[in-house]
Amino acid sequence: MNLTISGHHMDVTPAIRHHVEEKLLPIQRHGDHITRLEVTLIVEKHLHKAEANLHVAGADLFASSESDDMYVAIEALADKLDRQVIKHKEKHRGH
Repeated sequence: MNLTISGHHMDVTPAIRHHVEEKLLPIQRHGDHITRLEVTLIVEKHLHKAEANLHVAGADLFASSESDDMYVAIEALADKLDRQVIKHKEKHRGH
C-alpha cells in the first residue's frame, strides 16, 4: 500500500507521521486490495481536520474527522476508515 501524508497550513512532523502510520496499520491488514491511501492534515484556526482518500479495488473511500487536537482527529479518522473498509469488504465478499 502506498501511503501519502501531506499537511495544509501545517508541517507534518515525524511524530505526527508516525502516529498516522501506527493508527492506519490495522487497515492495511484487511488485505492486499488496498492500493493507495492519501491523508491530508489541515489546520484552520483552532480546528484540526484529518481527511483521507482510500483507493481499493473497485471503489474509492473517503473519510474526514475534526477535533481540537490533531491526534484525536487522526484516531477518529482511522476508526471511520476501518469501518468503511470492513463494510466494503463484506459487500464484495457475497459476489
